[in-house]
Amino acid sequence: MKTAEKLAAGWLLTLGFMFVTLSVSAVIEKNATNKINVYPKDEYDFTAQNPTYQDDNTAVGGLVFGVPTLILGGWLALGLYSQSRQQKKALNQQASDRLQSVFYEMLEENNGRMTVLGFAMQSQLPAADARQYLDKKAKEFNANFKVSEEGAVSYHFEV
Repeated sequence: MKTAEKLAAGWLLTLGFMFVTLSVSAVIEKNATNKINVYPKDEYDFTAQNPTYQDDNTAVGGLVFGVPTLILGGWLALGLYSQSRQQKKALNQQASDRLQSVFYEMLEENNGRMTVLGFAMQSQLPAADARQYLDKKAKEFNANFKVSEEGAVSYHFEV
């Protein structure tokens, strides 16, 4: 469904742009034609019908079909964009909630003691992201750090 909406928005924007471009082109051509044509002002010459009436019809038709098509295509595209942003926001919130629940479960199980490796394994995060998350939580909750002889950092939260 989303693919069909994307295609519809793209086609409507393209068609609208083409119609408006056609309209602008007709107006430019009409102005150029008016500058070139010199109509005879002799009393015996019949004045020819204005050769730019077709350009007038093209300009108006291009606007009549182009503007609504552009508006509809833009509205569809904007709707798809906002829907995409809402879905991303919901996914980010879901991931944040999952990380928070893993964090609190581990705190409970380990009596407030946690390592980066343990948290990375439980949350299935890369080590750098797990360390960043734990550092953030350690600042929030004023956790203590202990560094082992091997250089491993463990976080101690007051539970």
